[in-house]
Amino acid sequence: MASILIKDTTREQREQIVRESLGDEYDVGCGYESTGINYQLYIDGIKELRELNMEANCGFEVAHPEERKSGCNMI
Repeated sequence: MASILIKDTTREQREQIVRESLGDEYDVGCGYESTGINYQLYIDGIKELRELNMEANCGFEVAHPEERKSGCNMI
């Protein structure tokens, strides 16, 4: 598997990575709401996928803060 890091990909490749990962539920520029993760930040080269997933797992990007997981190990 090739690297999916921002430094190793172009914007177009990142769009394709997200599109392939989410399938029909994702439309570049919108549609990420159903996942609770703003993948546009990855596409724009702002945050790595790992960072976005860690934030979502820790509850930073959830619609309902009361559902945040306790004991998050995010550094």
